[in-house]
Amino acid sequence: MPRIPLTWLADHVDLPTGTSAESVAAALVSVGLEEEAIWPAQVTGPLVVGRVLDLVKEPQKNGKTINWCRVDVGPEHNEELDSPKDPQPGEERPSRGIICGAHNFEPGDLVIVSLPGTVLPGPFPIAARKTYGHVSDGMICSTAELGLGEGIGPETEGIIVVGKGTLAGVEAEPGDDAIALLGLGDEVVEINVTPDRGYAFSMRGVAREYSHATGAAFTDPAERIEGAVGTRGGIPVQLRDESPIRGRAGCSRFVAVEVRGVDPQAASPRWIQQRLAQAGMRPISLIVDVTNYVMLDLGQPLHAYDSHQLVGPIVVRRAHEGEMLETLDDKPRALAPEDLVIADCGGESGDRAIGIAGVMGGASTEVSAETVNVIIEAASFDPVTVARSARRHRLPSEASKRFERGVDPLLPPIAAMRAAQLIVEHGGGEIDHRVTDERVDGAPFLPAPISLAVTDAERVVGVAYTPEQVRGSLETIGCTVEDAGDGELSVTPPAWRPDLTIAEDLVEEIARLVGYDQIPSVLPQAPGGRGLTRAQRARRAARTALAEAGLVEVTSYPFVAPGVLDDLQLPEDDERRRTVRLLNPLAEDEPLLRTDLLQTLLPVARRNLGRGEDALAIFQLAPAFIAREEPTPAPIPGVDAVPAAQELAAIDAALPEQRAQIAAVLAGPRRGATWFGDAGSWDWADAIDAARRVAAASGAEVLVAAAEHAPFHPGRCARLTLADGTVVGHAGELHPRVVKTFGLPARASAMVVAIDALVAAAPAVIAAEAVSTYPVAKEDFAFVVASDVPAAAVEGALLAGIGDVAESVELFDVYTGEQVGEGKKSLAFAVRLRSSEGTLSAEEIRSARERAIAAVDAAVGGVLRA
Repeated sequence: MPRIPLTWLADHVDLPTGTSAESVAAALVSVGLEEEAIWPAQVTGPLVVGRVLDLVKEPQKNGKTINWCRVDVGPEHNEELDSPKDPQPGEERPSRGIICGAHNFEPGDLVIVSLPGTVLPGPFPIAARKTYGHVSDGMICSTAELGLGEGIGPETEGIIVVGKGTLAGVEAEPGDDAIALLGLGDEVVEINVTPDRGYAFSMRGVAREYSHATGAAFTDPAERIEGAVGTRGGIPVQLRDESPIRGRAGCSRFVAVEVRGVDPQAASPRWIQQRLAQAGMRPISLIVDVTNYVMLDLGQPLHAYDSHQLVGPIVVRRAHEGEMLETLDDKPRALAPEDLVIADCGGESGDRAIGIAGVMGGASTEVSAETVNVIIEAASFDPVTVARSARRHRLPSEASKRFERGVDPLLPPIAAMRAAQLIVEHGGGEIDHRVTDERVDGAPFLPAPISLAVTDAERVVGVAYTPEQVRGSLETIGCTVEDAGDGELSVTPPAWRPDLTIAEDLVEEIARLVGYDQIPSVLPQAPGGRGLTRAQRARRAARTALAEAGLVEVTSYPFVAPGVLDDLQLPEDDERRRTVRLLNPLAEDEPLLRTDLLQTLLPVARRNLGRGEDALAIFQLAPAFIAREEPTPAPIPGVDAVPAAQELAAIDAALPEQRAQIAAVLAGPRRGATWFGDAGSWDWADAIDAARRVAAASGAEVLVAAAEHAPFHPGRCARLTLADGTVVGHAGELHPRVVKTFGLPARASAMVVAIDALVAAAPAVIAAEAVSTYPVAKEDFAFVVASDVPAAAVEGALLAGIGDVAESVELFDVYTGEQVGEGKKSLAFAVRLRSSEGTLSAEEIRSARERAIAAVDAAVGGVLRA
């Protein structure tokens, strides 16, 4: 986000005396530039210039030598606050005693002194304190302590000395205000710029917007600079984009200006370094600082080449297949054929890339401390090309931020000449009169005219704008407005507003300039009968059901590592191995999208256990992604029109299949032991119960049967199916190897259910059941069945045999042992009987019991256990 120092802003627009950062931020908000932060003055309190009168070096026991200094800080500060504890015999002039550990100054030098009461960046308040046997009544300051960076000149590695380095020629007296001298009292406003308003990434653009908001006089800095004029014989440049994106050349204009004979030791002037630091950039060297300063001031990114390292001609082209480039951050980068690069003829093969256009330059032609001849590049690059390269290489830069939002195509010669003039002014040298200005034939420098009816603004916004307001607003932002007759206007946007392409864009500008506060607030009436959809209600009900059961909802990112598929013991032919690989993943070690919710939920469980939790019961509702069996590339529709139905269908067909799932992981004790006993641990039964709760909340009925399904224990896994046999999920105990891999407690359990399948199977309307007022009859049954008979089959037989008077059937015990025989098990059910027509008689209860026993015998061969 751009930072706007008020003193820099005042160079281009009139700021009334006493204007605060808050008032500037409020004015910018009124025209759509939202305040992000306000940075107050870096230093407050008494920061003054002082003259070192005397300096005594005192070695210490720790091997360090400190300086005990007497410093004259001006009449206003000497007498009142001088320390009486450290008088100097024969001292006639009032002064302060100060301890300092730096050694780059001597008696007679003017230094910067922070007196007690000063607050330095940090914040770091200064007070008188006793140290090294003296009372130090203030502090002699370095650049780092004042927040000015690592240094403001080659001679100022430690204490700032007025009159040396970049402060050479500065005249000051003891007691002078050093805050004003160093520009440390500036307030800075940080703003948030929307993607369509790239011009606001410059002081020029923000000053213009402040003028729109307040009516203050604006002076365009670009009009005060005489732009470079292209002549023959300059640096040869060839624009050879053979693969333009969407038919637009990657580079429509390339300006190059050479400055020769620059003093490589020349430092940036203090005011440039100060403004760069306030804007959030680190001063580096004169040439680099100048290019950054001009970019921040005008909005045109620049790049500087060491002309001794560059072999002409300069060629702007697409990268070759397999081409490599080491960028200025010293990282080698594999270029893609879509990357637009700046190249020269200095490679072994006669052609080498020396920069990614609009993103970052290359190390081979970088300016250095030995550079004496410099070539300044100012170009117009295609926003889409720059944006894709910056994202492809994960290389966002100050230049790419501006190019991908659109840069004024009239600025390159102006910005290049401004940078050249500043370099010559502060570093010497001479500007070569031969200037290169290469352009693509037919490339427009101004946006196309837009037809706008005078009444369009009122029609769209609903506010009655006068013709004067319509025309005046558009002319204020720099548009050329011509009368086309019949109430129509022909509006040509300015070069710095490439975002203005249709009439509605102009209407938005009119509403913004006249004032958003002029638009009345009208609350819409919510139409009845449009609540949540059935799927939304079911998902909320499922979440609520699990939360009421004691589970906690969590969120996990959908990205996984390839190894997680093996960690979950998935078979090679499992469809969950059909993963989608991201071209630009957030993390290189997690390039895949999950195909099952447990793939990301189990790592969440491991992380929580690793941070001290001894048990957990967590769940998540989110999509999983299965790649198509025959994937097809998705078309990229243009942005100039609504995509056609065929394009949208092709995009949908190329996307992976998304399946909404709800999954849970249960492990460890339900709760800690208390005085009334241990609540036990979460187990497979709880996982199955959680899955059934989800089904019930969704309004669907599921059948539970034993199954084998990774990553569950082969003998403790349940398959959940609908009445038609459709599998909707699995639940049970996790496989021991999975438990060990993820570091979970023993017997950890889980469930995963396809929530959308449950919703689709649920009836649209669930009929309410009448509540019987007659008493309930309770019967218990224990059946001996074969060990492979599922309890759900016995439960179904009981319900079918008993009939309408069966209110509920619940399994409450499973027993295996010698008493039931080998290969057998005993299943005990609690049955509740109730009639809606009257109290059940003993005969009706006996009859129901007999029907139940017969039904189980017929269905699964179950025998009532004695």
